[in-house]
Amino acid sequence: MSRIDPTGAPLPDGITGIVVVPPPDGRPGTWAGAPSAVRHDGAVYLAYRLRRPEGEGRGYANVVARSTDGVTFEVVAVVEKERFSAESLERPALVVTPDGRWRLYVSCATPGTKHWWVELLEADSPSGLSTAPSTTVLPGSAELAVKDPVVQSHGGTWHLWASVHPLDDPDATDRMTTEYATSDDGVVWTWQGTALAPRPGHWDSRGVRISSVVDLGDRLVATYDGRASAGENWEERTGTAVADGEFGRFRAVGDENTPAAEAGPAGGARGLRYLEVLPLPGGEYRLYYEITRPDGAHELRTELVGALVEVG
Repeated sequence: MSRIDPTGAPLPDGITGIVVVPPPDGRPGTWAGAPSAVRHDGAVYLAYRLRRPEGEGRGYANVVARSTDGVTFEVVAVVEKERFSAESLERPALVVTPDGRWRLYVSCATPGTKHWWVELLEADSPSGLSTAPSTTVLPGSAELAVKDPVVQSHGGTWHLWASVHPLDDPDATDRMTTEYATSDDGVVWTWQGTALAPRPGHWDSRGVRISSVVDLGDRLVATYDGRASAGENWEERTGTAVADGEFGRFRAVGDENTPAAEAGPAGGARGLRYLEVLPLPGGEYRLYYEITRPDGAHELRTELVGALVEVG
């Protein structure tokens, strides 16, 4: 069953989740997942990525959908990779601004390279994101690929945590840290340093990617994807981290061999990644995550974690 770990972060069990979006088909490399969720006017809005295998288009669309129960969704917007001239799309970040406008931060792959950058779409409504104009907000560089942002606005300041991949070694571009940035408007960003780094000798020694940041009142916690080798790329497992001193930076917790959450034993698949934690009224949490199925495809699932769950 879903649970709360020692940091206070709610976690899925990787077994009992309800399928929200199935993959386009049942082959390895075919995915539905990389979710980002917000609550607005009593409804849940979910953004996610759809992907086909290598050689068949990879990440071909970001989708925004609406639900009244957090489980059954109706699509309200589709953003395809062709509008950005991108080779692939990865995790989107869905945000409602303080003045009620809708934003979608889209991770785009530069064709023929390992480079990634982030575009911003903004509209008056979720459906308007399909045709909204685009602005480059995180261009990356010749040395660094930037993707998979987590974006929040608090007290007049915007905060962003993004996966950053060094491109100095073309055979090791899967390495990643999570870097932290701030902004006055959510458009122009200033990098503030590393938010979370891999831990040598641990299950997350090759790369870490923050997937959700949750304010628990007395502390800030994060969930993140981690991997120990290039071979675990696309099959990351989930860890937890706690804010450690300066806002925006985190310290991973847990032992060197055991992630906080992974897929259940069926088929031997372990990948459970892109965990999104959505606080609900009354202290509950709805979790959305991407998980590997026994056939090698990835599906998007949800679990509900109650407010009164023992830590441990």
